[in-house]
Amino acid sequence: MAPRSGKPAMQELPKRSTIIRETSVVNRLVKRSKVSKFLSNGTVSAAVMVFAALLAVMVANSAMYEPLHQFFMTDLSIGVGSFAISMSIEAFVNDFLMAIFFLLVGIELKYEVTVGQLRRPRQAALPMLAAVGGVVVPACVYIFFNASGQAHGWAIPIATDIAFALGVMSLLGNKITPETKVFFQTLAIADDILAIVVIAVFYGQTPSVFWLAACGVAMLGLWSLNKARIYTVKPYLVVGLLLWICMYKSGVHATLAGVILAFFLPARSDIRLSALRDWLNGQARKLDDVYNDETHILGQHSFTKNAEKVEHVLHHVTPPLVRVEREISVPVHFIILPLFAFLNAQVRLVGADFGALITDPIAMGVFFGAVIGKPIGIVGVTVALVRVGFSRLPKHVSWSQIMAVGIMGGMGFTMSILIASMAFPDPAEVLAAKCAILLGSVAAGSLGIVSVRLYNSSLMRRFRRRSPIREQ
Repeated sequence: MAPRSGKPAMQELPKRSTIIRETSVVNRLVKRSKVSKFLSNGTVSAAVMVFAALLAVMVANSAMYEPLHQFFMTDLSIGVGSFAISMSIEAFVNDFLMAIFFLLVGIELKYEVTVGQLRRPRQAALPMLAAVGGVVVPACVYIFFNASGQAHGWAIPIATDIAFALGVMSLLGNKITPETKVFFQTLAIADDILAIVVIAVFYGQTPSVFWLAACGVAMLGLWSLNKARIYTVKPYLVVGLLLWICMYKSGVHATLAGVILAFFLPARSDIRLSALRDWLNGQARKLDDVYNDETHILGQHSFTKNAEKVEHVLHHVTPPLVRVEREISVPVHFIILPLFAFLNAQVRLVGADFGALITDPIAMGVFFGAVIGKPIGIVGVTVALVRVGFSRLPKHVSWSQIMAVGIMGGMGFTMSILIASMAFPDPAEVLAAKCAILLGSVAAGSLGIVSVRLYNSSLMRRFRRRSPIREQ
């Protein structure tokens, strides 16, 4: 059949150079996507942090320890004119860089409260109350060993390192159901909230009234930005930095400034999304009209001006909360947390009495609080709430997996080390606590993996015995 009048029988094929250029663009996008996927992998980030901790232990017991220790104790001075803040490199990592980590934690908490598991109180109640049990019982176990000694460290075994624990859990693949991972993530988030409250209430210095008032003014500034519907990130970051300075001076642990900043970042877009599609279609037509294939891009001023307008609008489609998360997620997981682990996991055992170290009441309280107290608290509260009819286990979540969740809750690496450094002024006490934290985290992760694998193996054996099909 002949083609209709005015219509070409065949569209003109694209030039070879155009095909090569477009293929190159697609390949770059695919490579970029693979890199992003790799960097967002929880197992990879957990492995990097574990490697940094292992490297720290090796360095701490080598000739490199003293020069590195002196370097990390070097003072940094930051200020303008007569106003200055002086701190060591170690304090800069623990107080300032870890505030960025807490900003990421706060963003995750706000996300869960806004659109995640925590927006449905009844659905989130079981793991959140289980988290309370996972805080109370480990604290009691620690106090049992230290009732007449260093009871001030009771909060060290209460924390769960969400990134570390989820990274280890991901190693189990489909042996852990998605519903169990959601349960554990909700529990770990509630655990983070409790740990943040504990740090703020029990482990700050004697607060300065003047600087606390300054903190209030800074928070009022963040609130004003939010109420004024300011969707540019920079003003929030500037006021957030001022809040951190005020908190650092006040005696309240400065890392909490990150959590507070996160809860003031807007979680909405300042673009009317319902009208976006029609607007983009109109802009696409404008771009098509002004584009000239024969002119270099540097000479196409109308095209680039309209393209910048589209870029600006599309940038603002994403809420500031998400924009900040994207910017800090990779640096936190691959720079800040490994650096924190390297600085704080330096357990120097040269010349130490290892037997006395592991039998120290602090070490025993931290280790058994994490490895035994955590599963007892988490599983015990879950069983009690289900038995009394308050709640039911989520669909596809078995009691064996609740047990695994309880055991893996004992991995308190990052938060526990942070609390230990605040709880004890004596380096020997900090050393005992850090040894127990490292051993407890390794034991909790290993026992959690083994428990899941043993249960799945026994389940498979029972299935094979009951199956009418026999292997030939």
